[in-house]
Amino acid sequence: MTDTTLPPAYLDRMPKVDLHCHLIGTVRASTFAELARREGLDLPDEPERIFADINSLPPDPALYRDTRIPVPQGRSVDEPEVSYSLFQASNWVVEVLRDADDLTRIVYEAFEDAHHASATRHLELFFDAVPPHLASLGYTGSVEAYAEGIRLAERDFGMTGRMIQGIDRSRSGEHALELVRQVVDHPHEYVAGIGLDNLETSGPPERFVDAYRLAGEAGLGRTAHSSEHSPTAVNTITCLDQLGCDRIDHGYYVLEDDEVVARVRDEQVTFTVVSTTSRRSWRPWRRASIEAMLEAGLNVVPASDDPGMFPTTLAAEYRIVHEQIGATADQVRSMASAGVDASWLPALEKDALRARVDRELAALDDEFGVAGA
Repeated sequence: MTDTTLPPAYLDRMPKVDLHCHLIGTVRASTFAELARREGLDLPDEPERIFADINSLPPDPALYRDTRIPVPQGRSVDEPEVSYSLFQASNWVVEVLRDADDLTRIVYEAFEDAHHASATRHLELFFDAVPPHLASLGYTGSVEAYAEGIRLAERDFGMTGRMIQGIDRSRSGEHALELVRQVVDHPHEYVAGIGLDNLETSGPPERFVDAYRLAGEAGLGRTAHSSEHSPTAVNTITCLDQLGCDRIDHGYYVLEDDEVVARVRDEQVTFTVVSTTSRRSWRPWRRASIEAMLEAGLNVVPASDDPGMFPTTLAAEYRIVHEQIGATADQVRSMASAGVDASWLPALEKDALRARVDRELAALDDEFGVAGA
């Protein structure tokens, strides 16, 4: 297939895999509004308005003055008068979750939206430690509630799904180790791995070596947000060599080190990248970084991250990558396949997903007249 411009309908309908998506960040504004009103949550504005005005302000600009791809220092034109950070909005969402039914609901809706908006065939969702007000569910009760949402989505939408235990890097290494012990001591078919999240500047990856070692010994998948907020490639090397990560979430600042770029290109490390972020002023920088990663031959796979709050969809991320960043049609199709390869499905399910994606891509090629062109 020679390169061509893929029409929006092709990009929307092409089968996709989303490997970097936070459950709380998928919650619909309408669902948050309903639950917030049910719980009588005291908010500074209407729930829908808060979601519309999510805009995490960038950290100290002095950290980013000398990066290879300049990071915007000022405000963007679309920033709201009153901004709500992604973390604040996420905390409010967590507060209004009452019971297992709420957990099942938000998982199901995450899959429903991914299916209808983006033709997502496989979705891996980060989930957080159990909040104190849901302590009666415990780890096992919470996971089973999430799993029920996946089962219902698999039945209704023909998708597959897995969960990723999120590790808050602002917490201690001991806290992370305890979380991983819960995962290891209570194995569940839908919990496939662990992932390090929160602001990269709040906790270095080497803090979590013991937790990641335990996860690796148990055969769990391992990923980490890296080279996203700290303008250095060093954290990504730590994640690969000390944490044993199978893939890297974000990774834009690997571009700061040519040797690291050469290594991750040669090893074809998977980077789950997101063009849209709650830091609105950073969106042009994100897209320029992804373009440079592609030009360097890195293995990037679009993801949705927090689609309910940015807002975006996985299909929108693919359109941005193709139409604005300039990924070729061949690259875009390869991204869909690379997502399958980097997923944490068991071998037989992964083989079935790969066959499905290949079959659906071939059908789209025929329909849009690009097969063998």
